[in-house]
Amino acid sequence: MAVSARDDSDILKEVKGNLGADYVPSEDEPYMNEKQQDYFRMLLLEWKKSIHASAGATLQSLQDGPIREPDLNDRASSETDWGIELRTRDRQRKLISKIDSALRRIDQGEYGYCEVTGDPIGLKRLIARPVATMTVEAQEAHERREKISRDD
Repeated sequence: MAVSARDDSDILKEVKGNLGADYVPSEDEPYMNEKQQDYFRMLLLEWKKSIHASAGATLQSLQDGPIREPDLNDRASSETDWGIELRTRDRQRKLISKIDSALRRIDQGEYGYCEVTGDPIGLKRLIARPVATMTVEAQEAHERREKISRDD
């Protein structure tokens, strides 16, 4: 298989490395100032562009033709790899909508603030997960409620 599934975090690390920006948001400056918003906008746009490029490579590989492995075991392995690749692309398709939502929040001046509490999400969390919409505490509470409702 010509294309290998790359995790979202791997793509994000690559994008951060490719930004080449000398600027990294710091706790020493006002939260979500224009410079920080520009940094996250550029990060999100580059992340989205990288996901689209990966999807294009997958599409090209799919168009190159069906799997033609003579050995049944090799064919099964290839089909499993393609299944993983396609699931990864589906996850990334959903991630693109989260990126678009984050870009809208930047434009509206809401980026970086928890959608539940309104508190600042925090630079460390946003650098690790630029599409975060909740503080760590709000996210944990949300996951606990979700787990409880699932267990019922």
